[in-house]
Amino acid sequence: MTDKTWAEVDDYLTGALLAPDPVLDDALADSAAAGLPSIAVAPNQGKLLNLLARLSGARAILEIGTLGGYSTIWLARALPVGGKLVTCEYEPKHAEVAKANLARAGFGEDVAEIRVGAALDTLPTLTGPFDFVFVDADKANLANYVRAALELSRPGTTIVVDNVVRQGRVADAGSDDPNVRGAREMFDVLAAEPRLDATAVQTVGTKGHDGFVLGIVR
Repeated sequence: MTDKTWAEVDDYLTGALLAPDPVLDDALADSAAAGLPSIAVAPNQGKLLNLLARLSGARAILEIGTLGGYSTIWLARALPVGGKLVTCEYEPKHAEVAKANLARAGFGEDVAEIRVGAALDTLPTLTGPFDFVFVDADKANLANYVRAALELSRPGTTIVVDNVVRQGRVADAGSDDPNVRGAREMFDVLAAEPRLDATAVQTVGTKGHDGFVLGIVR
């Protein structure tokens, strides 16, 4: 198996199960045109987030790491009427691109609110509980984001953390990569945290070899 095969399978799965979506395509195109890094979730992963949020019956969603708003749109589409999403983005430029992408998707700030600044500064100012939390920000702080998410959760809240396998390097206890060390610290937190029941799954696809954590607050 190669990265090329993984990408081909992802393309097939996306083509088989996801209808063409100009709004999402434009969000990716505008993000690229603005110079944002090409690190948004894959389409089939975006749909997975959407389904998980709907399965959880989420009316209040928290996203940590907005980028250009691609995953934000998927999550906002899972909200029922009257639901609200809050998303945290460090870079003002990214937030501006995301705001435009969300507006084109039909989500104003009354539904999808972008908070600009360091998430660890923003999170203590938020009022929970949130029903669904998606963590997709800098990996060195994953443990801190999970701790903060727990404080904004309730029993039954779903927490998803992306990019936790790091091309398999998460298994290297001696790694000096801050992203790997951040992921491993997060796993230590998960293992010791009695309030959270979680598992992790490794994935392959257009984004290479990685994986995510899926947890539920006890």
